[in-house]
Amino acid sequence: MMAETLPPVPHYSVLLDDVLDALAPAEGEVYVDGTFGAGGYSRAVLDAVPCQVYGIDRDPTVAPYAAALKQSYGDRFRLLEGRFSEMADLLSGCGVAQVDGIMLDIGVSSMQLDQRMRGFSFQEDGPLDMRMSIQGQSAADVVNHMEEAALADILYLYGEEKKSRRIAKAIVKARDEAALTTTGQLAKLIVNTIGEGPRHKKTIHPATRTFQALRIYVNDELGELRHALSSSLTLLKPGGRLVVVTFHSLEDRIVKRFLLEQSGRAVTTSRHMPMPDGAEQDPAFEVMTRKAVVASAEEINENPRSRSAKLRAARRTAAVPVVVKAGGRQ
Repeated sequence: MMAETLPPVPHYSVLLDDVLDALAPAEGEVYVDGTFGAGGYSRAVLDAVPCQVYGIDRDPTVAPYAAALKQSYGDRFRLLEGRFSEMADLLSGCGVAQVDGIMLDIGVSSMQLDQRMRGFSFQEDGPLDMRMSIQGQSAADVVNHMEEAALADILYLYGEEKKSRRIAKAIVKARDEAALTTTGQLAKLIVNTIGEGPRHKKTIHPATRTFQALRIYVNDELGELRHALSSSLTLLKPGGRLVVVTFHSLEDRIVKRFLLEQSGRAVTTSRHMPMPDGAEQDPAFEVMTRKAVVASAEEINENPRSRSAKLRAARRTAAVPVVVKAGGRQ
């Protein structure tokens, strides 16, 4: 499928100890690792107690990591191929209606970034792809065919790129001469368009926000997250734990708002404002993390990727949920 050899299993998963603390694995319980990747969280949970773990991933290249866990843990582990937004249907196909815990590590994984041919990173030149499932519309399709205004909106909304219109205009001008097909081409175009910033300041690479925006759009990452959070309302048993690790503000904002709403903490009590739908319902979640948990200085030093990680967790109550309508791309 891919010409390159898969990278070794990462040294450790981000905020692993904190994920385990929040999940609190117990013997005989059932857990979902909604973003399996290299299986770091799944392995840690399986090592912690005799339990059952279902890993979910749409990336077919994770198969060797899943096979390794299957060999080590037998029937205690099973990989379900698909999107984590579809976890309810995937689990139903296995005869599982409810679980005791759900783990989600949102965004692109280190192993995906390290595979040049996947096109997620501009550190090495590769095909402008970015598809987690290796199917459907690629990043090259977007930059070469999307209308200028729509492309600018994508860069602004999903990458929070303030110079989105300049970049979109430059992309359209360049593609009129020749299609943009590699990560190196796009990164160089962005640098030539908006510059590299002051040399005396530590700033991110000029292409970072554009690459983030394209990846999120191509994989509908925010829509996936919203659907998964909504599914957790019915999938988790009373007392079940939801643990979510995010890596940028767009994701964290969605998780924070969902937990505030579902724990009853976002309801306005102004006598001048009508009560929102579902406000009279008992809270579906009890928030376990009043503030987002972040990585220690030691972990950041060992794994710089953990610098932007935030963990939020909540425990399902026995209340009948008011299932929120999850949207896709916005």
